[in-house]
Amino acid sequence: MAQLEQAVKDMKDVGARSNQTMEITRSNVASELLRELVAHLRQNRTQLREEWVTRISETRLLTAMTKDEIFAEATSVYDSYVEALETGTFEALQAYARNLSERIIPRGVETHEVVGIVLLLRDVLARSLFAKYQTDFKKLNRILDAYEPAANRIANTVAVGFVQERERVIRQQQEAIRELSTPVLQVRERLLILPIIGVIDPQRARQLTEQLLRGIRTNRAKVVVIDITGVAAMDATVANHLVQTVEASRLLGANVIVTGLSPEIAQTLVTIGIDLGKMNTVGDLQGGIEQAERLLGYKVASLAEPS
Repeated sequence: MAQLEQAVKDMKDVGARSNQTMEITRSNVASELLRELVAHLRQNRTQLREEWVTRISETRLLTAMTKDEIFAEATSVYDSYVEALETGTFEALQAYARNLSERIIPRGVETHEVVGIVLLLRDVLARSLFAKYQTDFKKLNRILDAYEPAANRIANTVAVGFVQERERVIRQQQEAIRELSTPVLQVRERLLILPIIGVIDPQRARQLTEQLLRGIRTNRAKVVVIDITGVAAMDATVANHLVQTVEASRLLGANVIVTGLSPEIAQTLVTIGIDLGKMNTVGDLQGGIEQAERLLGYKVASLAEPS
């Protein structure tokens, strides 16, 4: 019985070594075919690149760029593409894809255009291979079997790099818009006003707090008026964040006056059990500014009506 088990184990070991040998052989064959492919692409670089640029123009991709710009980028992409096929590494291609995205996204180039030009290049190169090996279909199939996985990975690398860069740009734009939409204004020495308009979600609430605290520190503010007249409603999470903002401002030495509470927001604050003793609230912005000036020692005088 032991001899039979050993014989079975030996057969499995032989089979495993055989499979490993076959995998190595297939890998070596694929490498040889890719080297032959790379040599073909380098030898025909000028013709294939020009054909690719023509196809880009015919399909009306990258219309935001000039012909010279398209040709220059096509040259760089082509060379990076061939290098990735040759080395099997994609770090350089990823770096170039990010760099390309940084330059062309501000020009208005869309994701489908980038994916489209990479797929066009794959098509141009495949057609070239069909023409070269049209009399040897077996070798053509082996070449394509070796080329397709690498080509698909290259297309995916470029597309993902572009999408990631585009998402980064969008996030930056959103941050800039939020900052512009919620300015921290200095109306007097040591007095800041933060007018808030629109919907406040948790992310925007955090950003408002960060902006306000930076403003307090930068301007050495003693009083801050947060006006939420333009905020229709807020949920419990944001309401709690507002209270935390008041407390954080107090820790930096600034008194906070909240103005413009709507009945709905006031009800939310009461419902969630906010300690209203920690919040100094005034009905409207003008009243808030007047109280802030009194806290700062300014004399607030009403204008006499003309007789």
